[in-house]
Amino acid sequence: MTAQTPARPRKKKSRRGKFLVITVIVLGVLLVAADFALAAAGEYQIAQRMREKLQLNEDPAVRINGFPFIVQALRGDYQHVEIRAYGVPIRNEQQGVDLRDLDVEADLLHTRVELADLLAGNVSKATIDTVKGSVRIKAMDLNRLANQVTPFDKLSIEPDNRVATQTPADPKAPKTTAAVKLSGQTNVAGKVITLTAYGQIALVSGAIQINIDDIELDDASLKQIIPQLRQALAIKIDPGTLPFSATPTAVEVESGAFKLSGEIADVPLVQR
Repeated sequence: MTAQTPARPRKKKSRRGKFLVITVIVLGVLLVAADFALAAAGEYQIAQRMREKLQLNEDPAVRINGFPFIVQALRGDYQHVEIRAYGVPIRNEQQGVDLRDLDVEADLLHTRVELADLLAGNVSKATIDTVKGSVRIKAMDLNRLANQVTPFDKLSIEPDNRVATQTPADPKAPKTTAAVKLSGQTNVAGKVITLTAYGQIALVSGAIQINIDDIELDDASLKQIIPQLRQALAIKIDPGTLPFSATPTAVEVESGAFKLSGEIADVPLVQR
């Protein structure tokens, strides 16, 4: 009889391979966790500085986009930092500004600061290539401003979808006007009247000017009050400066809000 050659044992090799795979996975998880921890520390420091710069009552939400964070950190160039603050009040009696529920947003493109300085909170030398800033003025503030002239209630803001959007000569050019539809109620001689107003908002000297062209009432017998309502809704809303003192260059109507936006280049992260 011919003796058969026993098969070579493979258990050790198999176990070694599994060990290597597990080691790689664990190291990967640890590196990802460390990357997120560093990003969170950087976001915290920026939030602290932005609270001071934007004069907020609370820290804004800050997100440093891009993965891995450590690559951006080693370069000292953070490609996109998002800053968001909601329900921000602005009051300036000298300028007549009194808004209580603004949404403030800023997108920082290429924030340049060394990692050691960022983690230490020393951002005095940090610069930003471009800041795109915006504020949203919501229906609550519009209702309150309109009430100063005529009693309005439940005012809502929507784009006027009846108006066909025309393609501008330069598609990249900021839009300085936008069609708007306002709906709500008013009180006439003790009677609640439902109205729908159509018009547009325009960028005027850094503020939003509302111009109403047409008003529809649920009671056609009261059409004589339409000129009064049109004048009452011709409101100018000035939220003051945009984040980082960006110059307003565009307006937009969103569902529930007016948006005023602009951008500025080559600015410091904090005031020097």
